[in-house]
Amino acid sequence: MTSLGSNAPHDLTSDDTFLTLNDMSLIRGTSLQGFPELVTELGGDPEALLAAAHVPRDAVGNQDSFISTRSVITAVESAADLTRAPDFGRQLALRQGLEILGPVGVAVRTAPTVGSALQAAEQYMSVYSPALSTAIDLRPDEQHARFVWRLLDDRIPSHRQVAELGLGIAMQVFRLLVGPGFRPVAVHLPHEQLASTRDYVRYFGCPAHFSSTYAGFVLRRSDLSRPLSSDSAVHEVVRGYLSSIAPPAGGGTVEPVRLLIRRMLLTGGLDIELVAGHLAVHPRTLQRQLARQGTSFAGLLDEVRRSETERYLVETDVSLGQLAGILGYSEQSVLSRSCQRWFGMSASAYRRRRTSQLS
Repeated sequence: MTSLGSNAPHDLTSDDTFLTLNDMSLIRGTSLQGFPELVTELGGDPEALLAAAHVPRDAVGNQDSFISTRSVITAVESAADLTRAPDFGRQLALRQGLEILGPVGVAVRTAPTVGSALQAAEQYMSVYSPALSTAIDLRPDEQHARFVWRLLDDRIPSHRQVAELGLGIAMQVFRLLVGPGFRPVAVHLPHEQLASTRDYVRYFGCPAHFSSTYAGFVLRRSDLSRPLSSDSAVHEVVRGYLSSIAPPAGGGTVEPVRLLIRRMLLTGGLDIELVAGHLAVHPRTLQRQLARQGTSFAGLLDEVRRSETERYLVETDVSLGQLAGILGYSEQSVLSRSCQRWFGMSASAYRRRRTSQLS
């Protein structure tokens, strides 16, 4: 398998039919479907951009090739800069859709309801890329749910265009499932706006919120319960296939625990019992497995909280009170003590220092 830091494509063979949890940095070649054509239309040179990002031309649009997520980010962000298209990611999304997900897309399309379709995408998204997570959060209120999109690797560079590409594709999928007139309640983006507010509202069909704590949508719960023209027999066959090629649980304990912590921070009430339940092991068994690998649940939780704190303080304007809630802390004072331990200074001082360094 390709190593985490490699930019080379990885072609699947009959003896190599799944990604493992060590392949966190990979994504299928369909993630760049339509990229050469769009760059050309905007007056750029797609071949030069792909070469600079270390993306082989024959991997683009290829369902059976895997390329580095970092390379995809580099290609898309560079293309937006070169062509001076602030909406490059959203334009590229219009050239993609459910088909880029391959068998994951089939599981989505054959599900009985919109909600179960999105659950299938969440469960099997690692087959498309272990670096990508989508999730439905039912917490907001009785009428609304939240769809959250994110890349899971902390080491990836800034990816504003790729985030908008991901949300644009999600919109394509929602409109396929719910109907062409589908409109979310709101769209949230974790960065500052790249074009006019009117442009975002026209594209997504709803109010847009910037520098948010997540990338995603607020949805109506009634949309999730909508029935689909499903094919239960095909759906079960495809789910069985996806289960056989999804990243196996035996590839080490630390990474799946870290990923679950990151995904579940927003849901609140995070503890080892909850994570162990998702891995189908006893909490004491999980602790022993982590100890054999030189760490602990508490240590991984602290590590994820620190990386999330750095990201929010540097990339967003979220208040410290909100950040404490996002991290699952009972009160802001706990966040303050953690920042002193991690950074040797308060959260506000750390934000000011990093902002001045980046300006």
